[in-house]
Amino acid sequence: MGYMQEARENHVKKKVEEALRSKMKQKALKECDEYTSKYAQCAAGKTLSIVWQCRKQAKELNDCLHQFTNDAVLEEMKKEYMLQENHRGSARV
Repeated sequence: MGYMQEARENHVKKKVEEALRSKMKQKALKECDEYTSKYAQCAAGKTLSIVWQCRKQAKELNDCLHQFTNDAVLEEMKKEYMLQENHRGSARV
């Protein structure tokens, strides 16, 4: 498969991409709920000291979120969306 063909297949409209990003972030927050809770517990009642006192929890949360919110995940979601759209288009004909 050539670069141009692959680029065309992965191309989605900006609004669709924004919706996919939002869906990706929601899934990440759901999957990382345990780490979000730990960070929130650590941060409770703190102000500036959060930076150094909750560093471990923040890193764990960010590491977890990154597993579910990266370019590879977004590209996979785009491919799935395009396959669904192609399937809907062929079903109409």
